[in-house]
Amino acid sequence: MAPGLRFTLFEPLLTLFLFLAVVKKGNAGITSSFVRSQWQSFDIPLDNKVFAIPNGYNAPQQVHITQGDYDGKAVIISWLTPDEPGLSKVQYGTSENKYEFSAHGTVTNYTFYNYKSGYIHHCLVDGLEYDTKYYYKIGVGGSSREFWFQTPPKIDPDSPFTFGIIGDLGQTYNSLSTLEHYMQSGGQTVLFVGDLSYADRYQYNDVGIRWDSWGRFIERSAAYQPWIWSAGNHEIEYMPDVGEVLPFKSYLHRFSTPYLASGSNSPLWYAIRRASAHIIVLSSYSSHVTYSLQWRWLQDELERVDRKKTPWLIILMHVPIYNSNQAHFMEGESMRAVFEPWFVRYRVDFIFAGHVHAYERSYRISNIRYNVSSGPRYPVPDRSAPVYVTVGDGGNQEGLAARFWDPQPEYSAFREASYGHSTLEIKNRTHAFLHWHRNDDGQKVPADSVLFLNRHW
Repeated sequence: MAPGLRFTLFEPLLTLFLFLAVVKKGNAGITSSFVRSQWQSFDIPLDNKVFAIPNGYNAPQQVHITQGDYDGKAVIISWLTPDEPGLSKVQYGTSENKYEFSAHGTVTNYTFYNYKSGYIHHCLVDGLEYDTKYYYKIGVGGSSREFWFQTPPKIDPDSPFTFGIIGDLGQTYNSLSTLEHYMQSGGQTVLFVGDLSYADRYQYNDVGIRWDSWGRFIERSAAYQPWIWSAGNHEIEYMPDVGEVLPFKSYLHRFSTPYLASGSNSPLWYAIRRASAHIIVLSSYSSHVTYSLQWRWLQDELERVDRKKTPWLIILMHVPIYNSNQAHFMEGESMRAVFEPWFVRYRVDFIFAGHVHAYERSYRISNIRYNVSSGPRYPVPDRSAPVYVTVGDGGNQEGLAARFWDPQPEYSAFREASYGHSTLEIKNRTHAFLHWHRNDDGQKVPADSVLFLNRHW
């Protein structure tokens, strides 16, 4: 037998062995007994160095990037200039300090109560090559700043890629622990499942000030790799007592998404493809009833998924559909009732959500057979269903959601109320590893790790 053929036969047997080992020794049906030493959950003071304003007149700050197209050959680079609009221009190239190309963007600003934002720039840089490191420069003269990013590998079923999953981050010392640990994880792109700055917990002008501090806080990561955005309830900012009634006002001005590239008519829901994954972002706080705009768009987008090119199908939302925590219990029921049959039909692999300030992973289950008058009334095992993962434990000032329902429901595989982040390590078309890392009082601790086999392949 040829050596290549022997390896081809050996690899699936090894994968099966690893899968069975994980099932046998994994954390199935566990409510973690870990008791976390409680850090005070309050926001870091504004004069802390993590919020440092860059030197120089009108120096760009709050720099962050996201994917700029459908297939990963473009980025949207965003930043803010505090004093004047300046030049909305990105210089970039493949060699450090040598910028062969340039792109021009748009600039906007907004007010919130009596706060007036700086000048917010969004610049699309497209026509990039896959798997290439690009250096970029923004600003002018002595106030200019330089960063870099790496484009993903080409769209291919065997393109390996590691995603980080973070939610409900805020800007506390716990948030800083989460962010620093994520930056050591090897993650290449963040899938952010909503509730960004928690600026809405402040009043009057402090709302805008805390958006600015959060933008500087995440720059250490978000200026160097894409963060894929989804909105949560703390982005709504409906405050009629101060005359602010436009939902998502701050969020939509500050964070751009490539929604037009996927045929969406709203920046709150959209889709991208990256490496071997097809990622769909949904909006928990926009209409999703039958025949709504989001419903129609999702129906079309799921038909576009090509598992021969992107075998891993991932959905992001803020409110979890399955959640055994007493916090926000069953808040996702309206979206489950409408979309769950599609999630099962199209064999979605993972649905990541936030909102609940804890970590939880489900088994593959569904509740699509119950029609009020007949059928099972409880979720049942379903091999075509997604795994539901709640990662709302980024570290915000509201603290942890430590009260789980007892006994643990049969659909819940592992749950723990601690701060942390997840990574999804896609190896190839056949298998991927999901990890959850607990921030154990400043130390990164792997607390839940599972190997998943791709059901399409």
